[in-house]
This record gives sequence, C-alpha cells and structure tokens, in this order.
Amino acid sequence: MEKHDVRRNLLIVDDEVDILQSLRLTFVKEYEVFTASSGVEALEILAIQDIDVIIADQRMPGMTGAELLERAVQISPNTIRIILTGYTDTASLVQAVNKGHIYQYITKPWERQELKLVIKRALESYDLVLENKRLLKDLQIANERLSTENTILKNAVAKEWRWGEVIGSSLAMQAVIEKVNRVTKTPVTVLLTGETGTGKTLLARHIHYHGPRKDKLFVEQNCGTLPESLLESELFGHKRGAFTGAIQDRKGLFEAADGGTLFLDEISEMSPGLQVKFLQVLQEGQFRRVGETEPRQADVRIIAATNKDLWVEIENGRFRSDLFYRINVIPISIPPLRERLGDIPLLADFYLRKFCEKFSRPAVGFTKEALSALIEYDYPGNVRELENLIERALILSSDAQIDVGEWLPTLPPSSRNLTRLEQLERAEILRVIKLCDGNLTLAVKELGISRTTLWRRLKYYKLLHELQPEQNADVSD
Repeated sequence: MEKHDVRRNLLIVDDEVDILQSLRLTFVKEYEVFTASSGVEALEILAIQDIDVIIADQRMPGMTGAELLERAVQISPNTIRIILTGYTDTASLVQAVNKGHIYQYITKPWERQELKLVIKRALESYDLVLENKRLLKDLQIANERLSTENTILKNAVAKEWRWGEVIGSSLAMQAVIEKVNRVTKTPVTVLLTGETGTGKTLLARHIHYHGPRKDKLFVEQNCGTLPESLLESELFGHKRGAFTGAIQDRKGLFEAADGGTLFLDEISEMSPGLQVKFLQVLQEGQFRRVGETEPRQADVRIIAATNKDLWVEIENGRFRSDLFYRINVIPISIPPLRERLGDIPLLADFYLRKFCEKFSRPAVGFTKEALSALIEYDYPGNVRELENLIERALILSSDAQIDVGEWLPTLPPSSRNLTRLEQLERAEILRVIKLCDGNLTLAVKELGISRTTLWRRLKYYKLLHELQPEQNADVSD
C-alpha cells in the first residue's frame, strides 16, 4: 500500500488538556493522533513510534516547544516539526526555523481550516523529502553498480586485448604495424583497406586503445547494415517527431563518441546522399540531428574501413572523390593472409593458446604435418578464417598435439599453385616499384611490361591505393 493510502501519524504536545483535546478532535478523522502533555513524554513516544508531524506548544514547563523540536531532530530527523505560539516576539522561533529545527510556526489563536491546510502541506513536504532521499539512495546504488560494471568491463576489455594485439613477423605486416604505431598518438583520420577478415576492426581498436583517446568511447558502425535514413539518424541523432517512430530526442554516434573514436566500417556502402552530409561534417566539424536546424559539435576521431577498391567505386560513380581525399589522410592497406604465409605459424600458436584458455584446456601444439597443412591453405576468409579454424581444431581434438584431421579445409592443388604464382608476381611488382623509388615509368621498363599491363596488375592486386595520386596519373596515361 502506498504511503498516501495509510493514515498518517500526528503527535500533538501541549501542557493544557483542553488544547490537546481540541487539536485531537480537529485531526482524528483524518490522521492517527498521539498526544503528550510534556516534552519528555513526547520524546518517549517519538522513540518508539513513527511520527510524520509533531505539533508542539512553545510555552511549556520544563522544556519549551523549540527545545523539544531541537531534540526531536536527533531521534527522527525526517519528521515535520511545527510549533504553536501565543507570543508576539517570535525572534527565538525565527532562529529555530533558520537552523532547520522547525518547519513552521503558527500564532495563536489559529483557524481550524488554516491549521489543517498547514498540516496537509507539511505532509506533502515530508513525502517529498522522503522521495528525494529514496531517489538519492537509488542513484548512489546505481552509481556504485555502474562503477562496478565499468571496472568489470575494463578488466574484460584488458583481457580481451591480451588476445587482440596486432600480430605479424612478415615484412608486409611489419610495415603495417610500423605505420599504425606512427598514427596511433595523433588524431589524424585513417583509412583501412583490405579483404574481409584481414583484421581492419582489430587495427581500428588498436589505434584507439593505444592512443590518447583510450579512456573515451570507441564506437563502431557498419555502413552496410542500415538504409540511408536509419544510418543518418544513427550517426547524427534525431529530434523527437522528426519521423515516424521518433518518440524522443536521441543522440547519434558522433555525440556518443565525443572525445573518442568513431569507426565506420564498409564506408563504401554509404549512400551518395549521406556521403554529402558526412563530407560536410568532416569539412565544417559540425553536424545536425535529423529534424533540427541548430548545428552541434563533437570532437571525434574518424577511422574508416572498406574491403572494396575505392578508386573503382569512384570511377563507377558510387563514391565521391572529395570524400575519399578527406578520409584517405593516412591510408593503411592490410595484406591478405595468403600474402604473408610466414605469419601463419605465429598466428596459429597465438589462437591456439587463446582457445586453450577459453575452454580451460591444457596447452597443446600442432604436429609438423598439421602446421604444414595450415601453411598450404590460402585462406579466402583471411585471419578470421584461420581463427575459426584453430577453434574448430581444438574442439575436435582430444590429443596432446593437434594432427591433420577433418577440421582441415581442402583446396584443389591447381588453386594452390595459382595462388603461389600470383603471390610471386605481386611481390615482384612491389619489389621493383620500391627499387625504382616509386617511379612507375622506370618500373615499367624494369618489369618489361606495358603501362596498360602494369595498370591492370596494380588494380588486380589492389595496389593502386598504395600509390600517390601523381603516380596513379602517371601509370594510367
């Protein structure tokens, strides 16, 4: 039962019996009334009984009303304290009111209805005080819980990052890691490119959690999972009533990531209309919630990623070139796993230890045959596929060493051979371009191929984004 459905408890204190009886009759129909003829008796009642309001006469022998109410604070601090006085000099009572010992004083003689109204308002104040204290306690509990959950979450993130560092000893990955480490401490915009499963999200998180923004939020959104209208609302937020279903104001990911990092995966899937709005945000540093006219600001680092060749998307009119130049401040291309086969033993051991810990399994290893089979596979799903493969291998194996078994995928030998030839050709093109210090005219002569052939091979191996704009122009002339 709610508090306002229960008869409230009043304590009336006066040394005159007639006044006690009169006040009792005034309130007995609405309240549970307790009476006391002295301050001492009143304190005894207050010690054993929950009292909502005390009404005390000021002029009583032994203990004045003000003295009683001052002592009542120590016993029942939430009880509303009212004093009745016949004195015209109320200076001492004003002092008591200022100290918080008395809620209100009423001069004699009083009007019955006026006194009832005072008590009614006093009880409303009493309920408000209790409700505020309850809400404050709930807030403290919620803050403590949130603090605990944040601590748990931070520990979980720290543990996860122990299994989420960037790994690779190959020259290709060492070049990536070196570039990542250079940009981590800066707020510069980064564009990550690479096939699905190469670890673009991992690198984005690495950049955030190893940089100065690590204590702020890392917010990610896949641009290919939502239609344009919903993605716009998700990024920028919306005003209540901006569209059907917008029942309240909602902040977007830009505001949520203020001070932190916003990772936009598959940015090539962003619609042309939204590309224009996103470009305006990058240029002006401001955005508007859907349905609002006032601009907002947020300090957000942008990391974008795509598994597509944005040059091709630009040529086909699906991606804006001006937006590309805005997000392509620091391009980082992540090579597919088939182009860094030397990293496979290192990655396989890493994931094996991770899953042994996850499944509480004793440490195991791979037989030579199993490791050779892992290196032979070309991983169309890249590192993500290798990780899943190692998890499956551990689950299906009960031996101290993981041997060749049904967990291994297979590819036709012709496919493996073709893959190796492509790897060699790609590596040779990169070697010659580096040997020629990026001069593609010299590289064409060194390779013994035409400009057109080099252009096609660069597009096929997704190497165009690694060239400077003037080099792109040079090779396509």
